[in-house]
Amino acid sequence: MNDFNTLELITDSRGFATLWLSREAKHNAFNAEMIRELIIALDQVQGNASLRFLVLRGRGKHFSAGADLAWMQQSAELDYATNLDDARELAELMYNLAKLKIPTLAVVQGAAYGGALGLISCCDMAIGADDAQFCLSEVRIGLAPAVISPFVVQAIGERAARRYALTAERFGGERARDIGLLAESYPAETLDQQVDHWIANLLQNSPAAMRASKDLLREVGNGALTPALRRYCENAIARIRVSAEGQEGLRAFLQKRPPSWQSQEPRS
Repeated sequence: MNDFNTLELITDSRGFATLWLSREAKHNAFNAEMIRELIIALDQVQGNASLRFLVLRGRGKHFSAGADLAWMQQSAELDYATNLDDARELAELMYNLAKLKIPTLAVVQGAAYGGALGLISCCDMAIGADDAQFCLSEVRIGLAPAVISPFVVQAIGERAARRYALTAERFGGERARDIGLLAESYPAETLDQQVDHWIANLLQNSPAAMRASKDLLREVGNGALTPALRRYCENAIARIRVSAEGQEGLRAFLQKRPPSWQSQEPRS
């Protein structure tokens, strides 16, 4: 594992990883170094076949305050070509997170502004505190949520994305849940306990089946019915039924016993 300056990547013995944004003094705001380190960390996660899922969190009071002010000041002094390079780096991060093979869960407390909504939207699931504050703040400083916009629209829908991108209104955890950015919101004092419950639930599931389901849902997309999609789905269930974990899961269910992935000893 790399030694990171802005992140912590911690592997749990039960078979999942937690990726912590760790610029607490800067409210976990993005800069070029953090973006590059996030790309490297996700590459490491992608290459670790033992991991079942990834949890994305922020150290301290806030998930992420968005872009670092000093980094934005530097960007304002760059020419178009250099700004385009910066945008491509951010896009690589967002697309890599969205396409990660294993399930991803974001956990949000405090502020989540600007590009932080991109990270949350790129994750498969997100939970947060009722008193968390969300904002697509770019238009307040003369910018647009360009790179993150496809993922935000997928998460909350086009109509809500238009509202919050154009008004830069702040909204809380319960509203974030209502529009689909969060799966659930909880009182802040119970958030860590709820994270434990989500982790315990994910650990009940077949690692291979979760990966296969994520691939399946990516292919299904918005669910438009086509002959090609029908064939893909037919092949998908046939493949997983004859897979090692598919066979183990079916046998365990019929024999009324836990499947092997629920009874494994903690990994060192």
